[in-house]
Amino acid sequence: MKRWLPHPLLAGFLLLAWLLLQQSLAPATFLIGALLALGLPHLLDRLQPPPVRVRRPVLLLRLLAHVFVDLVRSNMAVASIILFRRQRFHSGFVHIPLTLTQPHALAMLACIITATPGTIWVSHDSRRNVLIIHVLDLIDEAAWIRHIKHRYESPLLEIFR
Repeated sequence: MKRWLPHPLLAGFLLLAWLLLQQSLAPATFLIGALLALGLPHLLDRLQPPPVRVRRPVLLLRLLAHVFVDLVRSNMAVASIILFRRQRFHSGFVHIPLTLTQPHALAMLACIITATPGTIWVSHDSRRNVLIIHVLDLIDEAAWIRHIKHRYESPLLEIFR
């Protein structure tokens, strides 16, 4: 059964969504919906990444706590720039050499950086393994590099090694 229908719940929802979008229960509409519901899950199987193995779950919880604290601090900093209309802030780009190469860890780092107000993941050069981020209020580039490498990259290396 798994060979013909690898994701039965997904197939059912796809068929239901198709019928709702078409607003018809005509045999042709049902047949097309059934073909899509049977075919698309097979394509989805090919897109699934390899499973993730988290090596140090306690370290992951500590990393998430650090991220939460950094999010609060960053929100307060950006709010002060906006609310008090501080005119003298210098935005800029920071080039961070990474050791991290594991795709899941890089995705998590991207989520952390992009979710933090005042920073955004701009690009990652996989050949040179350099990350470029944009910082709203860039005072010390070296401090940002140390912060990203020590606070985020180092734990991610251990969690996803």
